[in-house]
Order: sequence, then C-alpha cells, then structure tokens
Amino acid sequence: MAKKKFYVVWKGKRPGIYHSWDKCLEQIKGFKGAQYMSFSSLSAAEEAYNSNYSAYKGKKKSSPELSARDLLKIGQPNFHSISVDAASSGNPGKMEYQGVDTKTKRRLFRQGPYKEGTNNIGEFLAIVHGLAYLKKRKSDRIIYSDSRTAISWVRKKKCNTQLKENKNNRELFELIHRAEKWLNANDYSTPIVKWETKAWGEIPADFGRK
Repeated sequence: MAKKKFYVVWKGKRPGIYHSWDKCLEQIKGFKGAQYMSFSSLSAAEEAYNSNYSAYKGKKKSSPELSARDLLKIGQPNFHSISVDAASSGNPGKMEYQGVDTKTKRRLFRQGPYKEGTNNIGEFLAIVHGLAYLKKRKSDRIIYSDSRTAISWVRKKKCNTQLKENKNNRELFELIHRAEKWLNANDYSTPIVKWETKAWGEIPADFGRK
C-alpha cells in the first residue's frame, strides 16, 4: 500500500492542505505560477503551509532516519515535564487540544472541540495553557510540543495563523486573543522544548488519530 501523502498549495485556485493528489491537482491545474509540494505527514504539511514556499523549494521532502549516534546524542526525554498536542479533523476543521503528564500520560487539561480551527492554532493554545497551568502551580516542569511553528509563535507572543476569523470560529479567536494577551502580560521561566518524535515516538499527548 502506498504511503499517504499530504499536499500543500501555497498558490493556486484555493490555497490549503489537501489529502489527495486529485484534490491538489484541481487547485493548481491551469493556474499560472502555482506553488505546491507533498509531505509525508499532516503536521509537516501544516508547518509548511504556515511558512512559505521559498523555504521549501528545491529541498528534499523528507529527512533520513536518525542514526544510533544521533539517538545517543539526543538522549531520553525529561519526564519532569508536561506534553501538549492538538488534533484537527480537517484544515480548518474541528480542533481540540490537551496537556498530559509526560511520564504517566495522565491528562492535566483538555479543551474543545472548537469549530474551524487548525492544528497549529491548537498547539499554540495548548502551550500557552500549559504555561499558565504551571505558573499557577509554581511548578518548575518543562513543556514539550512537537510543533516548531507553535513554539515559534509563543516565543513571538503572536499566533501568526493565516486562518481568517468568521462567525463560526469566533469563539476560537477569542481564545487566541486571550492567549496573546496572557503572553504579553506574564513573565515565565518555563522552557518550551521540541519533542523529538523521530527519536522518542509520538508525543505522549498525541490524540492517536493519524
């Protein structure tokens, strides 16, 4: 069975992420200067879509598996931590997020589903929720996320999504504005660390819907 691919269309009749080549082709056929690329996972496609075509043009679509030396260098995860993740049925689609204890996978918080959200928005909200959760409890644990995009947004204190606000996702955008306000009003020392999926497998907060 062929491995499933996800297709990002940056420039086309309707930019977005598509789960089949036929759907992707509909958006680029006859469109002058179309920009598109395939990815092996939805998370990689979402990260690319929230970036730009020039960052990916001419580069390999996937990286090789980690060597034994790489695995040794990365080491093991820090279990004095919480892990966060989001899931979205579509892009945009119904989105929810959660945070769990990294070691036990005990759920610490869960929000959603919200209408017309994206994975990266959910990841962003999950990290901010985790920061507030740990600050309230004066905990020195770290936060793991497998989304470089969301980590970057949190550091910039801005949810830099391309999604537009409308009457269906207004509640979600209210949460985004609240999260941005929290980041700008609060100091925190909690490290936000990228979960090394290739070395450690799926993040413990994963919804298991891939």
